[in-house]
Amino acid sequence: MSVPRSVAAHRQAVAELLTAVTARKATLRVPLMDALGKALAVDLHAPLSLPPFANSQMDGFAVRSADIPDGGAKLCVAAPVPAGAAPAALEAGHAAPIMTGAMMPEGADAVVPIEKATPGTFPDPGALDAEVELPVVEPGTYVRHPGSDIEKGALALAAGTVLGPSQLGLLAALGLGDVEIREPLRVLLITTGDEVQEPGTELAAGKIYDSNGTLLEAAMRQAGLEVVRTGISDDQPAALLAVLQHHVGDSDGNGGGDNPVDVIVTTGGVSKGAYEVVRLAMAEQPVEFLHVAMQPGGPQGLGAFNGIPFIGFPGNPVSCLVSFEMFLRPALSHVAGAPSPRSVLRARLAAPLTSPQGKHQVRRGTVADGVVRMEGGAGSHLVHALARANALVQIPADVTELAEGDEVEVWML
Repeated sequence: MSVPRSVAAHRQAVAELLTAVTARKATLRVPLMDALGKALAVDLHAPLSLPPFANSQMDGFAVRSADIPDGGAKLCVAAPVPAGAAPAALEAGHAAPIMTGAMMPEGADAVVPIEKATPGTFPDPGALDAEVELPVVEPGTYVRHPGSDIEKGALALAAGTVLGPSQLGLLAALGLGDVEIREPLRVLLITTGDEVQEPGTELAAGKIYDSNGTLLEAAMRQAGLEVVRTGISDDQPAALLAVLQHHVGDSDGNGGGDNPVDVIVTTGGVSKGAYEVVRLAMAEQPVEFLHVAMQPGGPQGLGAFNGIPFIGFPGNPVSCLVSFEMFLRPALSHVAGAPSPRSVLRARLAAPLTSPQGKHQVRRGTVADGVVRMEGGAGSHLVHALARANALVQIPADVTELAEGDEVEVWML
């Protein structure tokens, strides 16, 4: 009897399977919003400094600090400086009303906030001979200096950075309208099983609706993958092979269309039962079917179909998502840079629990205020419990009992 593979070993095997695929993918230049969640293809250096010019951090008066001795001084009010304007140089003995973000006039080296001025309001722009009394101020006060955020030519983002809202905001601030990303992997997703049918149809006797397709496609798209859905394949190996060859091509390179897939993912049919359609269909292919020491999601398939990397997940819905989160998503983070790894926290158990010896158990839970409460039991069919959860609770293979208040590792969903 073969020894189950560890979770870490199987995750590494999935990463190795994907390494060659990601290495041959091209790069794409896309508009910023199309790059959300994708990995930056190249190191990106700042084409300009941020800020690009000295500007005011406050609404106030731009001054020459040398014009204000200890005890303060009265200065003549110069023309105001609104944001977006290119102001004239500031004459000695003058103070220019300036708005937050506006360019500092040449000669000015500090800003006195409006609330420290007397009077504490800006004069009418048309007022003549207006004066303002200001306290002493140090050079540089409330001034944002050019390049204080990032200097022109400095590394803004490294290749492989996952582009989220903050990163895309930086690129926009640098004046970039598009960005070069790594071309996402294209995944063929096939749900199998005589017992499943498409949502939105009338449920026949003995049938269940297919949740795996929606569950995995959503997870994959969220992770930045392009997904090709085939619908449901029945439990006839010949039918599954026909679907695969239609999308991938045969062993001689015939078929597969003009837009080939990079990875094949199936759900169901990977256990040791009599009608395991994926196992039967892959009998002539270099695909290994094995058991990983994990609950749920123990049965797994890994290899290639006609040269295309193949990953077979078990058929229960929770097992599908757990398999994706434990193996495919981390492998993509490792070899492709995207998606970002899940946030890993420590939380205290709200109640005691047990776990089977020798199996890494992944439970669904809800984390709040540093405490995690289990959602449902350990069953791999509990979709409602999965929908209520916001975390995957990790219980190592060598742990069989945990008490209330014990700390566990949780991956936030």
